[in-house]
Amino acid sequence: MDAEVGVSVVPGQRLGSVDQFSAGPGTYIKQKHIYASLTGYKDILSRTDQLPMIQIKTNNISNTLPMIGTVVTAKVLSVNPRFCRVLIICIGTTPLKEPFKGTIRKEDIRATEKDKVILYDCFKPGDAVLAEVISLGDPRSYYLSTAKNELGVIFAKSKAGYPMIPISWTQMQCPNTEKKELRKVARVKYWVD
Repeated sequence: MDAEVGVSVVPGQRLGSVDQFSAGPGTYIKQKHIYASLTGYKDILSRTDQLPMIQIKTNNISNTLPMIGTVVTAKVLSVNPRFCRVLIICIGTTPLKEPFKGTIRKEDIRATEKDKVILYDCFKPGDAVLAEVISLGDPRSYYLSTAKNELGVIFAKSKAGYPMIPISWTQMQCPNTEKKELRKVARVKYWVD
């Protein structure tokens, strides 16, 4: 090992070789060596049947970044005919210290009948959504998708201000007023460790 666990590191500092380790959050690879991309402390995670992973920790909190394929929880900020803007607040079950911006495009909402999607019938500002990171997007936001059954709205409030209950894949109902509203509802799977 080129440096021990818990040692302070700065961006650009060499941490190890790709022959001995895999690169984790807060690191990058250049010419077969792993370097720190953040100021913090070196941490090594042992993994079965894989190389140990080097990551950088800051303030004793792991640097969690949305990666392609991870499921995130986001709050809908705004909706327009082509896309909706969201704020990523959790990665998996880990709350973020600072939220990230995300975009759910019209073509990434459903796996089928993409041309028939009406965004205003899928999301409303304030909804909580489960989505999958599909691309790092542009410099301002991550691109997200809800094109799986288990992805979509997990919490929404009615126009009257009450939490709604899902009644189908496309509708939620206010328990107080019994009015129905359209949403792209997620089939929620409970997190099991």
